[in-house]
Amino acid sequence: MPAIRVLTALDQARTQYYHFKAIVIAGMGLFTDSYDLFCIAPVMKLIGRVYYDPGGRGVPGVTPPAVISATVGVALLGAVVGNLVFGTLGDRVGRRRVYGTCLLLMVCSSVGSGFSVCRTRRCVLASLCLFRFVLGVGIGGDYPLSATIMSEFANKRTRGAFIAAVFSMQGFGILASSGVTMAVAAIFDRFTGHRAPLDTPEAADLAWRIILMIGAIPAALTFYWRMAMPETARFTVLVEHDVVKAANDMGGILAELDLTGITEEEAAALRRTAMPPAPAYGFFSRRFLKLHGRNLFACASAWFLFDIPYYSSTLFQSQIYGPWFPPASLVNAFQEAFNVAKFQAIIAVASTIPGYFAAVLLIDRVGRRRLQMAGFLLMAVFLFALAGPYDHYWRDNATAPPYIVLYALTFFSANLGPNTTTFILPAELFPARFRSTCHGISGAAGKLGAVIGSIAFLWASQERDRRKVEAGYMPGIGMMYALVILGAISLVGLAVTYVFTPETMGRSLEENESVRGQSQVGDGDGEQEVDELTELPKSSVSIVTSKVGRSYV
Repeated sequence: MPAIRVLTALDQARTQYYHFKAIVIAGMGLFTDSYDLFCIAPVMKLIGRVYYDPGGRGVPGVTPPAVISATVGVALLGAVVGNLVFGTLGDRVGRRRVYGTCLLLMVCSSVGSGFSVCRTRRCVLASLCLFRFVLGVGIGGDYPLSATIMSEFANKRTRGAFIAAVFSMQGFGILASSGVTMAVAAIFDRFTGHRAPLDTPEAADLAWRIILMIGAIPAALTFYWRMAMPETARFTVLVEHDVVKAANDMGGILAELDLTGITEEEAAALRRTAMPPAPAYGFFSRRFLKLHGRNLFACASAWFLFDIPYYSSTLFQSQIYGPWFPPASLVNAFQEAFNVAKFQAIIAVASTIPGYFAAVLLIDRVGRRRLQMAGFLLMAVFLFALAGPYDHYWRDNATAPPYIVLYALTFFSANLGPNTTTFILPAELFPARFRSTCHGISGAAGKLGAVIGSIAFLWASQERDRRKVEAGYMPGIGMMYALVILGAISLVGLAVTYVFTPETMGRSLEENESVRGQSQVGDGDGEQEVDELTELPKSSVSIVTSKVGRSYV
């Protein structure tokens, strides 16, 4: 069945300057996400030195694990809320109308995290957790909106690469977080006179605040361009049913799209048929479950399963960078934060960013489904390789090159495969009126997996022997068994992808929707027959087609 020509023109448009501009605008939310996620590790080192008195034991202050878990957990729970709320709003009121709100939340909460209201420990931590929750809401809301907007602007040949490029901004956010932290730590260390390890100056309380607040700058710089973006043509045509507006909006930003005369004929035809509202089956209807339930399960479950091992990667960092850098008792607060950030930068450059680049290059050649399966499989292989000899060899040889290579390859495989594809697939599989909502549900499921990975496994990985447990933790199942479980979860993700996930490469968004019975009447609720691609009444589409005199498939 022919689709409305403005949508077909978008699918066939050549890659233009605005596509790259949209990548930067949409990607800045993901940039801020990774900046704030990865800067919290060195920030917690500084907070431990400032607000936790070791009591004259000759060791520096350390932030308790429960506090670290709380600061990480509230941001992730905020992201769950943001995914659900803004994902739904994106389909109800429009992607563009709520897009700027997400960015404002990120900017204001980043600045608020730095100010944190007061200087007593209890008040600072409570304020920090509050602002990080709000930050998580903004970041979570940005996920479905950025993915949906980019998918609806892109052409079908390079859509996967464009969405992957948006997501790859996370890698640059990690690098920026590390660079800013290293710069701030080095500057403060120099101007405070390179203090002794246990001598933490008051300036350290300012340093961590500056690191957090700088994260607001990139997001703030793109606010104007976000607000200047037009609504996506697919939302305007398929949800608001305004073909002329969609054509005018797209003609204003994309060159060589001569749609003016065509869309006036289409709009006139649609008005003559007195087009009723979309024949919609609801999100909670049996028809939605029948047509899209399988895809929603595939997207949400794969994202949930992936984020458990991915976010638990923080488990390994202390085991890896610890032997490479002096112990905390031999460096001051700024030097310790510098070392943590330096390690994060090395991993980002060596594995994270190359993984994103590889995904951008391969996503429209290999396909989403194959990349996701390959990523899960490789993650399982590398996690099992770390787990098998961990107790007998890796524990005492954390500086061995093979150990670091395996750790880096785990990140590379994740970003090459499921970390990127779980972001792309929900933006391609669902109808326009459900697209943002379904992406938000999938992202929320992923963030719940992130809570499990970053908190539950962090505690579970502790040694069973209480004498070997890190300070502040309780005995767990041990690192070896934790790694085995993470590898097994990756294999479950592989199985879910193989059984449930369809391929979306090389097809328009409308063609990617489920086809079983979509052109038929649904649940017996009096719905009229609709066109499978445009979701408009078939009578209207047929008139448009006859008036235009062409078929675009």
